[in-house]
Amino acid sequence: MTTDIPEGFKPLKRGGGYLTSLGPWYYRLDEKQQIVLAIRVEDRHTNIRHIAHGGFLVTMVDTALGIVVSSSREPPQPIVTVSLTTNFVSSASPGDWVEARVDIDRMGGRLAYASCTLRVGDRCIMTATGVFALMKPAVPREQPEG
Repeated sequence: MTTDIPEGFKPLKRGGGYLTSLGPWYYRLDEKQQIVLAIRVEDRHTNIRHIAHGGFLVTMVDTALGIVVSSSREPPQPIVTVSLTTNFVSSASPGDWVEARVDIDRMGGRLAYASCTLRVGDRCIMTATGVFALMKPAVPREQPEG
């Protein structure tokens, strides 16, 4: 199984414990200066049929959509997923380099709509659409005096 990383991709240093446990994740900026999220499928990402587990691919789609929608505003906008619709088109196997490309379809005042495609080379393996609630930035809680 190949472990090389395509040129232009850098390690993604973002995400909580769950996302980190699935990585390492990578990203690059495309010709529109938009983030492309990517990962090399490993055996640990597979199901009993030895192809990428559907839950793993859905996690990738949700993550890519969230990162692109959030980072489309300055400063980055906190968001939460409201709705996610996925379509499994094909499969990915260990060693495959999977890239997620996102298009923002509409940014409203409270909701954002975006779509995502997962690809292995020229082959589409998944499509998805998502709706995201735009949240107010978190306000730090006061720390009790100790």
